[in-house]
Amino acid sequence: MKLKLPHNLRLQLKKVEDFFDKNYPNTKLYIVGGAVRDMIMQRPVCDLDIECFGISPKSFDEAMGRLGAKGVGRSFFVYKYGDIDISLPRTERKTAKGHRGFTVYVTKSTKEASRRRDFTMNALMYDLENETVIDHWGGLEDIEKRVIRVVDPKSFVEDSLRVLRAMQFSARLKFRVEKKSRDLMCRMNLDDISEERIFWEFEKMFKAPFLHYGLFTMIDLCIAKKILKLEIRREHFFVLAIRMIRARRVENQKMREYYFLYILTCTLHLDKEKTCDKIHTPNIYKKILKSQKCVPKKFTDRFLGALALRFCLRDWLGVYADKAVSRAKKLGIYSHRFDPGVRSEDLIKEGYSGKELGLELRKRVLNKIKKHFSKEKS
Repeated sequence: MKLKLPHNLRLQLKKVEDFFDKNYPNTKLYIVGGAVRDMIMQRPVCDLDIECFGISPKSFDEAMGRLGAKGVGRSFFVYKYGDIDISLPRTERKTAKGHRGFTVYVTKSTKEASRRRDFTMNALMYDLENETVIDHWGGLEDIEKRVIRVVDPKSFVEDSLRVLRAMQFSARLKFRVEKKSRDLMCRMNLDDISEERIFWEFEKMFKAPFLHYGLFTMIDLCIAKKILKLEIRREHFFVLAIRMIRARRVENQKMREYYFLYILTCTLHLDKEKTCDKIHTPNIYKKILKSQKCVPKKFTDRFLGALALRFCLRDWLGVYADKAVSRAKKLGIYSHRFDPGVRSEDLIKEGYSGKELGLELRKRVLNKIKKHFSKEKS
């Protein structure tokens, strides 16, 4: 499985393995978490989490210093070496509110160390010495079935952020949530999640390839109701899902992360700014969404032409709409803005000024649009 890792990550991993083989030969190393899942699913892996068994906390801190790893969570026994997080195997107990309100204990058991994981697909471990996968919770079967299943219900409910993680994993992996896990998550309160963490998990969904899966899970786990204060009816879900599926085909990937909120707010006629506020987006989301026109029920070439005064249609979030791309390309406004050839300085020379200048400029631009896009096709 290590051969599936990118070259730079394999080199870093070899240095870590060689270091422990030479200096701490009794230590056992396991790759844990999402990297194991992604290697099994043949998905790209950008970083690794490694847990070190058979070494005391004191010796582990000493080892990390010798290796040159930097402590990023010393109270959690976590260090970073390049693109690898190295830590001691641990269990956690909720002792305070919030995402970090946990007391951590070192454990010697692989099963207990994996018990703290959120979902079975993320609780897999890869034994680097024996090159075998350790699966205490049925994660391999759940990956095969494309199912998101809670590892330990008792510890799961201590961290409500995990409900949002289920949503973004569903959108990223095209997985569904298993029924008992779904029922458990629906009963959980989401009020204690920080604003920053709420957006981080939504952002991962926004960038995911299967937005309609994220949408379904957002509704199914009551996230839409609890965070967005939305009750989305069945018929609206299907309209939203179809539009999100179509949006996957758009060429301009730099706009991908804005499609979910654009389609949601336009379809349900929601206030864009208030919706952004509910999930605590950066201001760029508000700015982008405010500049975008919703897809009308029947859009004309003149509508597209007027829109192309602002930006080329390649940057319009509504370009997923039926025949929008082909029509924009035929009109020459897909990759280029429409230039009506009307300049305010020319109107000033004609004697226009103040309010009259603005009105005349608008009038002539509209006339140019009507003339240029006179042969409309509905």
